[in-house]
Amino acid sequence: MKILFKYLRGFYRRMTVGFLIKTAGTVVELLIPYILTHILKNVITKSVKDILFWGGAMLVCAVIACVCNIVANRMAARVSRNFAESMRKDLFIKTLRLSASQTDKFTIPSLESRITTDTYNVHHFVNMMQRLGVRAPIMLIGGIGITLFMDAYLALAMIAVLPFIFITVYFISKKGVPLYTRVQKSVDGMIRVVREDAQGIRVIKALSKTDYEHRRYDAVNSALIKDETRAGVVMGSVNPIMTVLMNVGSVAVIALASGRVESGLSNPETVVAFMQYFTLISMAMMSVTRMFVMYTKCAASARRISEVFDADEDIKVYDKSEFPDKADGDHIVFDNVSFSYKGVKDNLKSISFSLPKGGRLGIIGATGSGKTTLIKLLLRFYDVSNGSIFINGENIKTIEKSRFYAMFGSAMQQDFLYADTIAENIRFGREIDDESVIAAARIAQADGFITDFAEGYDHLLTPHGSNISGGQKQRILISRALASKPEILILDDSSSALDYKTDAALRSALSESLGETTVITVAQRVSSVKDCDMIIVLDEGEIIGMGNHNDLLDSCEEYREISESQMGGAFVE
Repeated sequence: MKILFKYLRGFYRRMTVGFLIKTAGTVVELLIPYILTHILKNVITKSVKDILFWGGAMLVCAVIACVCNIVANRMAARVSRNFAESMRKDLFIKTLRLSASQTDKFTIPSLESRITTDTYNVHHFVNMMQRLGVRAPIMLIGGIGITLFMDAYLALAMIAVLPFIFITVYFISKKGVPLYTRVQKSVDGMIRVVREDAQGIRVIKALSKTDYEHRRYDAVNSALIKDETRAGVVMGSVNPIMTVLMNVGSVAVIALASGRVESGLSNPETVVAFMQYFTLISMAMMSVTRMFVMYTKCAASARRISEVFDADEDIKVYDKSEFPDKADGDHIVFDNVSFSYKGVKDNLKSISFSLPKGGRLGIIGATGSGKTTLIKLLLRFYDVSNGSIFINGENIKTIEKSRFYAMFGSAMQQDFLYADTIAENIRFGREIDDESVIAAARIAQADGFITDFAEGYDHLLTPHGSNISGGQKQRILISRALASKPEILILDDSSSALDYKTDAALRSALSESLGETTVITVAQRVSSVKDCDMIIVLDEGEIIGMGNHNDLLDSCEEYREISESQMGGAFVE
């Protein structure tokens, strides 16, 4: 719960004012039953004028209490809203800065759940804490104090019940935190299925798998319902138990009061006021119980949020004394690089090659051979397990992140388009002028179909670019990669949806326009990499062939088989 106090620190002054207003309203509200007792005992037999005066006093107290509560509640809502906004913003920023391995560990659905559901639970608790956290204790303590003053004997009978209530609330609430943590994990699972189905809806329909996905969703939904039911039953038992105990106390008070009135030790007016205070105390106890239930949800959610905030940065920038430069004149160097995702089996083994500035590197291999993993290491999404990677002679572990990522322009397999204009999707929030946007689109062979739209570059795309074809989507993504005039351009299977003619035109335009840019192309098609200065053939994480197209046709059987199976040894330009 430390995370709450950290983010509430800037709101202490406003919360204090709200607490004071809420306190004033609650104290005034406590006076109403006392005034009623005075009317019943001392005023009811007097003039109508006195009755109206004291009745008016009760009305004034009720109005003051109402106004104070409204003002305090509005202030509480504003504080909780701004608090949650600040926390969600920082959590979102922290999520974006997590490394790839940390994102893998948390999982995307869980991170989405923490930013949405968990922050809502914390926001709801902070809001209700300000509304009930002041009023309920004052009502409880004030009501007990006044009843002790009015009739200590009856008050003690009521107070005797309270320890049992507190013990019940404490032990049940203690069980609530792990239960609600489990609920949130089930929410993660449901979000994962919904997210997958929403992204793959076309495939699901095409393969007639809607019934299968319904069953899959029902399974995670049933698991969530089961966990919510278990938590709800346990936490929901607080109110019935508390109600029973409070009713037992009420019956005991009434039984004792009747004897005391009969013996003249008390009077009916005091008993009437006493029962009103008993009702207020019961409501305060209900509020306290509600706060405990909400606390269990908040504590579970706050713990999950803190896990993200507490995640240490594992992709750090190191000093050059730890990872010295390597002055060999090449632009990109992989020096005996090995990597494993889980630390058990190497996904890449002893990868070594060098590429001069402005060079063209092609990477080809079967699915799962490690092509994209190699690119992820170059982009430092993960750190190598062994070996080193150098850019311009600097170990990439020593390059400041802002300078490092500014070197790259990339169009990856899983890149996305968002609901905005084509121009903004190419610009992607960067300070890139319209001329550069259009120039990049022309190189990427996208300008032709973009200008065919009535709105041109202002044509609105739907989420994920679902209102354009796969080839058009890929060309916009390549335009995005080119727009910033990167030092290193990475095309990871980004032309798979292009026909051979467009692919050939794209490769020709890249060759003509990017003389000083180092281009790395990952592809399944030999035609996409055959013009590269150097081609690497990967198989099960190892380099099994390296050289230009002609060299590999002679020296690498696997490359030759791929070439012949795809094009029969011939290529169409």
